[in-house]
Amino acid sequence: MSERWVVDTGPLSHFARAGWLGVLKLLAPNNTILIPDTVEREIREASGRNAWLPRILTNPWIVVTPVRADEELRAYSRYAQRLVGDDGRNAGECGVLALAEVHRWVAVVDNYAGAKAGDAAGVTIRRTLGLLCDAVQDGLLTLQMVSAVADSLLETNYQLPFPPAASPGGRPITAGSL
Repeated sequence: MSERWVVDTGPLSHFARAGWLGVLKLLAPNNTILIPDTVEREIREASGRNAWLPRILTNPWIVVTPVRADEELRAYSRYAQRLVGDDGRNAGECGVLALAEVHRWVAVVDNYAGAKAGDAAGVTIRRTLGLLCDAVQDGLLTLQMVSAVADSLLETNYQLPFPPAASPGGRPITAGSL
């Protein structure tokens, strides 16, 4: 299996909004993240409403990879039938799962339904919390740094299975305090 990450809109947008997008670069294999053109489209469409989104696409280490080969399009279609509703949501996620499945890349997806669909198809799924835990275990980030990242993500309404942590002085740990 190629150790490459293809990342969904949710993790990218929340890390960007929280000011921690560089953490994903640090953690990603070869400091490169792939996104399907479907994720790029979601980011561009939401950029007018969310000022932090355009900076995602200015990073040279975030590489747009179109879903265009026949096998990729077939996989995308299978995921779209299962995950995309009338509102068009989850199209980016379907692109992530399709590329990960076809190329045996790692899909970074936090949405439960998407993770479940990818897992059922044999896709290697990684969630944000798992990536952060791996970073501590691998010595890439300290527990204090991961706590700060997680707290910042929670401030952006990101769904993590715990409340914000506090520093020993009772104040939240922030990027500026490290």
